[in-house]
Order: sequence, then structure tokens, then C-alpha cells
Amino acid sequence: MIEIERKFLVKSNEFIRLASSKLFIQQGYLSTDPHRTVRVRIRDKQAFLTIKGISNASGMSRFEWEKEIPFNEGKALMTLCLPTIIEKTRYLVSQGELYFEVDVFEGDHKGLVLAEIEMPSETVKINLPPWIGKEVTGQKAYYNSYLSSKELKKS
Repeated sequence: MIEIERKFLVKSNEFIRLASSKLFIQQGYLSTDPHRTVRVRIRDKQAFLTIKGISNASGMSRFEWEKEIPFNEGKALMTLCLPTIIEKTRYLVSQGELYFEVDVFEGDHKGLVLAEIEMPSETVKINLPPWIGKEVTGQKAYYNSYLSSKELKKS
């Protein structure tokens, strides 16, 4: 399956009052090779194994395969992940027929807030709400797999 998404920095907390749901996510990486990242994600009492391919030239599209796995297996796989486990609270915010997933990072990345929107095609136009900041689509420094190996630089 091809995932098509755009990613943005968030410049205000206005999204919180607009969110229809929120959940806590932990994710770790078994591989951060840019040609094939392998991630374990735990949210609530569910676990998922995800493999993502390299992004296309625009940075918007890439192959993604995801499968739910038993929770206990997800917890066990987390012990094999690279040292930095990503912790974040995800807010779901409606944008017409699409949704922004707004991630508020914790731990080593506290202070970072990113919004992603998955789209049916790269040519779909979206109206950006006022709380959306600079677009960072395709910028490696904002990939979760990259963040899992780096601490956020405080400025």
C-alpha cells in the first residue's frame, strides 16, 4: 500500500479543543535503514508491526505495510528496538473529509509538535487551519525513525 501524507510543524495548541480523540503511543524501531524502516507501535492495548519504504522525490509518498500483532508480542519486540523509544500523545482533528494526526512528543523530544495529514493523492488540495505552521514534508529530521536515534535540539 502507498501512504501519501504531508507533515507540518504546529504553531499553537488550538488543535486540542478541535480534537475528536487522543491516545498515547509508544513506538520503537527495529531498523532505521531509510530503504526499509521497521517499527513496533503500541497504542492502548494494541500492537502493530509496520514496514515503510523510502519516500519518493516529493517526500509525500512511500510504501507502507502494517499488521496488528498480539499485544504481548509487541511488548516483547519493544525490548529489541533501538534505544530511544518515541512517546507521544496523538490528537485526531477533522479537516473536511480528511484528518490531521497531531503528535505531541514527550521524553527526549518534549516540545516537538507535528501534524500529519494522509491524502488520497499528491494532488489533493487542503485548506490549512491557522494552527498549522511550516511544512516539513520529506525532511528527514522530522521522520520518527530519525527522531528515534536523536534527541531534540533545544534552542
